[in-house]
Amino acid sequence: MSKQSCIRDVADLNQINRCIDSIHAVESSILKLSDILKLAGNDVRLKILFLLSTEEDLCPCDLSDILDMTVPAVSQHLRKLKDAGLLDSRREGKLIFYSLQKPYDDLLKPLFNQIENNAIMEVLAA
Repeated sequence: MSKQSCIRDVADLNQINRCIDSIHAVESSILKLSDILKLAGNDVRLKILFLLSTEEDLCPCDLSDILDMTVPAVSQHLRKLKDAGLLDSRREGKLIFYSLQKPYDDLLKPLFNQIENNAIMEVLAA
């Protein structure tokens, strides 16, 4: 145990140890999810992930038109998402289409469902 000052009289050591064990057991998952959420913490990248979750695949030109951004700006965001392993790409002639990898689609879909239903705004307004 670290030596920190606390105002409680008695610590529930069983609870503390249980929580420490719990965190240790899922540490790698927490780190991976944290990395994903850091990427999705940018509103443009979150929009791209949302669109790829609903449309399955889009090219940078499509995203540029949808998001009213330049193709190079969209491409920078796509590169970050692809480098992190969240996206797949396929080439059709000169065009490259991006799609959200299935495991990440499954992970993010519940959050995107909240967005689609405007449930986030309802929860925050309550």
